[in-house]
Amino acid sequence: MAQNEVNDSKALFSPQDLKRLIIPLIIEQALALSIGFFDTMMIAYAGEQAVSGVSLVDSINFLAINFFSTVAAGGAIIVGQYLGKKDFKKSNHAAKQLFLVVAFIAMFVAIICLVFNGFILQSLFGDVEESVMSSAVTYFYVTAASFPFLGLFNASASLFRVMGDSKKAMVNALIMNAINLVGNAIFIFVFGWGVFGAAFATLISRVVSAFSMMYMLRNPKLPVSVSSYSLRNLDWKMIKRILRVGIPNGLENSIFQIGKIIMTGLVATFSTASIAAHAVANSLTGLEIVPGAAMGLAITTVVSRCIGAGERGQAKAYTKALMKKAYLYMAILNIPILLLLRPILSLYSLSSESLDLAFQIMFLHGIASMIIWPASFTLPNALRAAGDVVSTMYTSVFSMFAFRVGFSFLFAFVFDMGVMSVWLAMFIDWTFRAVFFLIRWFSNKWQRYTII
Repeated sequence: MAQNEVNDSKALFSPQDLKRLIIPLIIEQALALSIGFFDTMMIAYAGEQAVSGVSLVDSINFLAINFFSTVAAGGAIIVGQYLGKKDFKKSNHAAKQLFLVVAFIAMFVAIICLVFNGFILQSLFGDVEESVMSSAVTYFYVTAASFPFLGLFNASASLFRVMGDSKKAMVNALIMNAINLVGNAIFIFVFGWGVFGAAFATLISRVVSAFSMMYMLRNPKLPVSVSSYSLRNLDWKMIKRILRVGIPNGLENSIFQIGKIIMTGLVATFSTASIAAHAVANSLTGLEIVPGAAMGLAITTVVSRCIGAGERGQAKAYTKALMKKAYLYMAILNIPILLLLRPILSLYSLSSESLDLAFQIMFLHGIASMIIWPASFTLPNALRAAGDVVSTMYTSVFSMFAFRVGFSFLFAFVFDMGVMSVWLAMFIDWTFRAVFFLIRWFSNKWQRYTII
């Protein structure tokens, strides 16, 4: 652990602290992603058109969700640095301003998606079959209504994580999944509501979880608590500080999702079998990167607290230790998945053509996840937590459009590689990111930033 490189008497996080942070984070990330997994698997019984419609909408939903969730994570970096500085009054104040910012953004995004539902879907995926579009419209309406609640949940979860208490977010993610799973079973198989049933179950689960998390944050005994959510005492200076970190973080992830939407639009021009394979692969590949995503959240918490305390050496030592764990855990998860890939894919009601395509995608993704993904997506969280958010944003935007989008169209239309073109281009994108972020990390330029 990092304690081998840090004086034990000065270490901000003990091995036990890191264990209490990391294990719930891994479970929480798996639970969060499994909502889409169970939705896709259960909706599969309604046909490939329903699966395809949900997949198209999920690409838009991820854009919206990632924007306000990453703004929340960026704002939590401010809170974390105040905690590291032991300025509890300002950490509580920043937490309240963070909630107001995320709530406004999430509500604004939800209204846009509800009002322009049909226009957005037709503009992006107008060439899909009518049955696929009908499923997409229904799913989009209901899930968009859940955005404000998901935004509040993410803001709460970010604050608990930065306090080092990821267990509460994990428990609430478990409750969210249980409600979603039971709701899916009732609304899809008993009531026969199909796509609407899956979306409605998701809405209910997010409402319950959001209010549960917000209630727990009212506890004054917590290092960070929020007892009031009123609009009084708005602090525009603090809000600007939060946005200075949160907006580049949110824009980076949103532009990343825009690129994925462009890719989904490209996939939509292929056969229904290709769309279905892409949908199933999307729902499962998220599970392959759970350990890396969890370690990224852990790094954000640890580094922000270290930077706030003025312990930049500890920030570097902990990041090295957590990156090693990220690679180890990714291998532990992905090797068994690769060995059991055929039985896993057999859970889906797919045609033989879709099944073969999904297998090829999943196999390549599993290999790349173990080798490239942590350096591409886990490591930059250390840079962001230190305040180096602009360089990561520019790199991600450039890599997305130059490599993922550019090579996808090249492989699709010049080399006629079908749906595989999107995934191969993605691996090229990952490689460029990994190289840049490793160079940035070893240059130590990220240690020069300050945000509080």
